[in-house]
Amino acid sequence: MYNPTVARLTYRALLGRRRAAILFVLPALLIVIAAAVRSFNGVDDQVASDVLGGFALATMVPLIGVIAGTGAIGPEIDDGSIVYLLSKPVKRSTIIFTKLLVAIAVTMAFSAIPTFIAGFILNGNGQQIAIAYTVAALVASIAYSALFLLLGTVSRHAVVIGLVYALVWETLFGSLVAGARTLSVQQWSLALAQKIGDGTTITSDVGLPLAVILLVGVSVVATWYAGQKLRTLTLAGEE
Repeated sequence: MYNPTVARLTYRALLGRRRAAILFVLPALLIVIAAAVRSFNGVDDQVASDVLGGFALATMVPLIGVIAGTGAIGPEIDDGSIVYLLSKPVKRSTIIFTKLLVAIAVTMAFSAIPTFIAGFILNGNGQQIAIAYTVAALVASIAYSALFLLLGTVSRHAVVIGLVYALVWETLFGSLVAGARTLSVQQWSLALAQKIGDGTTITSDVGLPLAVILLVGVSVVATWYAGQKLRTLTLAGEE
């Protein structure tokens, strides 16, 4: 289910000079914000939770997921180079799973690690807030990578659709419309953070059992359907 050659090509595409520069911007901004908040406000658990939840989990993680998930396969489909990969004796499911693992690894590295560092800067992991949001970022990275990899497989406008989801649905509707929060990866991951950290500073509108089911279900279904679409794309190319 894992192909080193496919992984190497995907890493090279995701960590190219321009894309890597974009990936570094948001984590660097988070750490700068954390340092500034700590210097002006001191140690405050609620402020730390607000910064990590409002910027790291609600904005940074989904945006990095968009870049990594869609970038793992979308450009290859757009420029037609995917045909050369599909002509090799590699199972389509292996291609998708390998690209998903790479997208998850990149998303985790550029979101969970900075979240952990920012949490320690803000309040030294008081009330387990840094650990809680780091775990939330890790599990959210899996779901976002699967969703956006699927988008990159089915649409040539995956980046635009992903940005609309990340910025409008997760950030705007997720914070204003109560019903929308149930269908939010952010809220699902917050349920885990709430369990780990202080339940008064970290809250979620989704219960933990449902959140786990939705995280696993969405990740599995999105990965499976991406594999199906890639198989259909192969048949279309052969015809």
